[in-house]
Amino acid sequence: MWQEIEKYGKKLVAYGLNHSHFGNISIRRGDMLLITRSGCLLDEINEQMLVEVNIQKGNAANASSETIVHRQIYIKTPAQAVVHVHSPFATIESMLTNSRVIFHDDTESKSFMQEIPIVAGKAGSQELAEEVANALVNHKAAITKGHGIFAAGASLEQAYVYTCSVEHICKLKYFCDLKTFLIKGVR
Repeated sequence: MWQEIEKYGKKLVAYGLNHSHFGNISIRRGDMLLITRSGCLLDEINEQMLVEVNIQKGNAANASSETIVHRQIYIKTPAQAVVHVHSPFATIESMLTNSRVIFHDDTESKSFMQEIPIVAGKAGSQELAEEVANALVNHKAAITKGHGIFAAGASLEQAYVYTCSVEHICKLKYFCDLKTFLIKGVR
């Protein structure tokens, strides 16, 4: 199972969705979750870089500082896997907008999701855990203000696809908005 986390950790970094030292990945295993360690290099994951913790409670020593968020997602949704990245365009878009949601027009992304909620809360906090989990009850992914994407799926592959889709949407939105800004600025 750790090999699947290793595979997607490498993909997240290789495709520029995350800097190596940030972000985290987890997989649900019954009443437990397997999550990356705090400070883990996502593109160099091995079995020793994962921590198993109870979903409901208990010690999460050495686990990612976002374990609280992953736990709440598993408690409130049927998710079997969660990906959290600090992707550049989703983070930028969340800081540029005052909206609580991002809408998109590209055909490819519409097949995966409709709107993308933007939530706020201090990293690693109960507030953030509640906000993200509540958003993921009805959405496949959420953007945390200034902090990146949380995506949940029935598999790690699905959570990865949702993560890629959100970043793609935000990248397109960024460049479309930039073009509009530049055209208005020239006039």
